[in-house]
Amino acid sequence: MVLFFNRLDMRSASWKPAAGFKGFLENWKDDLLSGFLVSLIALPLSLGIAGASNFPPLMGVLTSIVGGILVSFFTNSELTIKGPAAGLIVVSAGAVDELGRGDAVAGWHLALTAIVVAGVFQIILGIFKLPRFVDFFPLSVIHGVLAAIGIIIMSKQIHLAVGVAPVELSGKGPLELIEMVPHSLMNMEYHIGIIGLVGLMIMFGWRYLSFSIFKRIPPAMAVLIVSICLGRLFHLFEPTFREFRPLINPGEFSLKYNADFSGVTGNLFPVFIKYVIMFVLFGSLESSLTIRAIDLLDPYKRKSDPSRDVVAIGAGNIVSGLLGGLPMISEILRSAANVKNGGKTRWANLFHGVFLLVFVVLLVPVIKMVPVAALATMLIYIGFRLASPSEFQDIYHIGKEQLIIFLVTIIATLGSDLLIGILCGTLTNVIIQFCYGVKFSNIFTPKIEIEALGNTFYIKVLRAAVFTNYLTLKRTLERLPKGENIIVDLSEATYVDHTVMENITRFKCNYEQIGGKIELIGFENYQALSDHPLAARKNQCLTVIG
Repeated sequence: MVLFFNRLDMRSASWKPAAGFKGFLENWKDDLLSGFLVSLIALPLSLGIAGASNFPPLMGVLTSIVGGILVSFFTNSELTIKGPAAGLIVVSAGAVDELGRGDAVAGWHLALTAIVVAGVFQIILGIFKLPRFVDFFPLSVIHGVLAAIGIIIMSKQIHLAVGVAPVELSGKGPLELIEMVPHSLMNMEYHIGIIGLVGLMIMFGWRYLSFSIFKRIPPAMAVLIVSICLGRLFHLFEPTFREFRPLINPGEFSLKYNADFSGVTGNLFPVFIKYVIMFVLFGSLESSLTIRAIDLLDPYKRKSDPSRDVVAIGAGNIVSGLLGGLPMISEILRSAANVKNGGKTRWANLFHGVFLLVFVVLLVPVIKMVPVAALATMLIYIGFRLASPSEFQDIYHIGKEQLIIFLVTIIATLGSDLLIGILCGTLTNVIIQFCYGVKFSNIFTPKIEIEALGNTFYIKVLRAAVFTNYLTLKRTLERLPKGENIIVDLSEATYVDHTVMENITRFKCNYEQIGGKIELIGFENYQALSDHPLAARKNQCLTVIG
């Protein structure tokens, strides 16, 4: 997500695609082509994400079908693609393991119940416009959680890519799995290891191919095709191959009720509530971040309503959970591919769901020939993208204090779970703010003065501007008329953190796109904590202000 988070496509266009059914009639050819190309990406990734989440692999495809065919009618996010995401693998797999207590099938049925209830809460959150609270979380904590998820994904999938039986990985945490990597590499099943190596070479090297004929073929689809061919060459289809089945068991694709509400009782109820919270929190957060990023990439500068989109995703999660599917979000990689492929309206998402339905009906015999190692290599690639060395480098360039927050979040997440990771990272951020002179009384209650001078609104921010009180500043700015001149004076704030710098800069860009103007002033006496333009900064001329 970081790769898309800060990109601005400044192309201007006087024409915009029509919305609703008129947009369908106007742009169906472009949306049909983009939906087909995105479905080629979604098919293998949906299978892999579901398998890694301890769900039947075909249920990942079912999730994308529901996200395409159903959710398209409710959202107003024109370019996002709905479906399962790697960012929720850890939550989904944890729900199956903890709720099932070793019984994967029972855990799956109980996890579905948590997804359904989470969908209900997402609808409520969207109705009350609560997705705006995405701006409350420190950005370095968000990136730290995503990086930790990437490490957790890789820590398991590396073993599967070299032929380790899944039963040997059962019940082990990410740190234990990382410790096992040398042993698994030294004792790999070399036929499967070759498939894994070839898959990784395709996933990481595909973009460097110069032949234009390959440009439209997603690398994940190429991995499926090549791995099936290698599987036949290595006789992986033989029933006696080693002690475990090296091919995926896609499960049964059927539209029937699978959630189990009767099992959430007694000691399981607190665990159930924990996973409902995690599905709501991480699903809504990641979706809102995706919407924000894709709106920046939209060549027609349309603005999506994150609250309406969360309502639509909540409805999709209810249906997906009842039928056996994973939690869905607005997924960043497939959405970015939709933009790149020339999708014009939300009906590209609908077409992507329709094509996936056709694939499931026609290609189940082919899906049964896919080696587990092939899906593992796709997930290793996704995990690497989330936790790439460049991500650590980017955070370091923003500021050393942001790197500390980032690393604390990762370590806490790997050592416990996602909620503890967010809590530890956020607490670390607050402690750093204290070290730079922010008073406890100013953490949540900023002091903001507003003055109207002609057609200019003068906003003075006193005390401190930090992630915990940014929502107040944002609400103040949102209440002002559109298309006016706004001056935000930060000269009397003690400290401005990185999250506020990035969020207010993004708000400035959005406001100016609709004809207004925002000027940020008062930084003359600040010392930036790094050379990055959005680094946190401390006012050198002020002591702590009460």
